[in-house]
Amino acid sequence: MKIVAGNSNRALAEEISKYLDVPLAKCLVRRFADQEIFVEIQENVRGEDVFIVQPTSYPANDHLMELLIIIDALRRSSARRITAVLPYFGYARQDRRASGRTPISAKLVANLITEAGADRILTLDLHAGQIQGFFDIPTDNLFAAPVMTRDIKERYATDNVMVVSPDVGGVVRARALAKRIEAPLSIVDKRRDKPGESEVMNIIGDVDGFDCILVDDIVDSGGTLCNAADALLAQGAKSVTAYITHGVLSGGAVARVSSSRLKELVITNSIEPTAAITAASNIRAISIAPLLGEAINRTALEKSVSSLFV
Repeated sequence: MKIVAGNSNRALAEEISKYLDVPLAKCLVRRFADQEIFVEIQENVRGEDVFIVQPTSYPANDHLMELLIIIDALRRSSARRITAVLPYFGYARQDRRASGRTPISAKLVANLITEAGADRILTLDLHAGQIQGFFDIPTDNLFAAPVMTRDIKERYATDNVMVVSPDVGGVVRARALAKRIEAPLSIVDKRRDKPGESEVMNIIGDVDGFDCILVDDIVDSGGTLCNAADALLAQGAKSVTAYITHGVLSGGAVARVSSSRLKELVITNSIEPTAAITAASNIRAISIAPLLGEAINRTALEKSVSSLFV
């Protein structure tokens, strides 16, 4: 087995490497003066099972191009099997045509990765489960729920916890977590007038006196979470904490969350936390390295990955 790290989240790759006790393969990823990307695999990978750890987070286009070029370099170096490990799959929110004359960019990116030469995909909490079908190669979509469940049980008395979905679309994800911790479920009914802005309309369920846990896959602007926290507290919630897999947190999101009524925002390190996120008093990152490391190990040994979530 070989593990190759791009520049997107090297800290996570090093954690995975440490978990597996497999050193990162020597790989040079640099740019020419005109910002063209150059990759050189600096050790023998012929006949090896290679895993590339490279979330396609901001800047998404640069990190996606890095991934494609690393895959091509490995394919031309006669790697036996190439698995793209994408803790965060960028462009996942463009998974359908919401209006006329728009692209399905998630499918386009899936095609690019496949045509570059990847043999397998290993990813985490896809925005929409059907994106697995966009790939014409085996795709394993892992879930951060076991990691979140462990953290919640360590910090809360689960008999007083209410799991809350921030919108109707996230009910399946929230219900799965609620089932794991044997907690009731509520839903925030919201109306989004335009991208990046949301207005909370109603709370479905009685949250009075509960410690509410908001669950979602992506936090970008943070507006939905902050509005949902205000609405839940107005309905008598004891506290509101958010558990989100992918902390995109673009623009002024960190400042918005820091000044909000959220007790805490818990994200995973699928995207490398920025200095602002690390410095924020109410934002905390939990590691998914053991989860990804175990999935990589099982893939290499041809063992079941789905059994991780039973």
